Amino acid sequence: MADLASGLLLDWRRRWRLRKQPPGPLCDYLSRPFPSPRTDYREVEYVAVDLETTGLNARRDQILSIGWVVLSGTRIDLSTASHRLVRVQGDIPAESAVIHQITDDVAATGTDLAAALPEFLCALSGRVMIAHHAHVERCFLGAACKQLFGGGLLVPTVDTQAIARRILERRQVAFKASDLRLHALGERYNLPRYGAHNALSDALAAAELFLAEAAYRDNGRGMPLGDFL
Repeated sequence: MADLASGLLLDWRRRWRLRKQPPGPLCDYLSRPFPSPRTDYREVEYVAVDLETTGLNARRDQILSIGWVVLSGTRIDLSTASHRLVRVQGDIPAESAVIHQITDDVAATGTDLAAALPEFLCALSGRVMIAHHAHVERCFLGAACKQLFGGGLLVPTVDTQAIARRILERRQVAFKASDLRLHALGERYNLPRYGAHNALSDALAAAELFLAEAAYRDNGRGMPLGDFL
């Protein structure tokens, strides 16, 4: 869990990067301050996001789709739910297509990453990112920003998987790695069930999981955002 100093340092890094970033979508994103880690998490805006990719290596694999939805405090704004298919270079590996059902023909109907990513950055600007096993989203989005805009992505991030692990460890509950999967945790919290491996439905599931985890932890008292980062 990031402490207060780490959260403040991240915004300092944003300001420093902003001075060096050329005009464009990433510069526009960096121009908005990050929410203070001191703020009650119920007063913060978030963007829950999920990616489908051709593999798990951000250096060689590609983003196939991006799904996201905005949260205003403890309210999910379904009117903001967005899903973008992304055209990729080369063929989609068969083992990847079996998982997310995005074939070459389907991907060909998508948009260029150079158009989809600025739209997502606009939604993320000034907000906190929520993702499940957020390392994947951070790596792929960071690599995409570096490729397209010349700089990586700085973003305060809530990782719903990391929160779940901490809760189970503090309760001294034995668990397997599979128990920390998004949909397994959804069942633990009696959340709605969605089909797996769709970027938008997984983003929505991560948003609902965060709210369930936060409600469990704060017990109606409220907590600073920094306790979730």
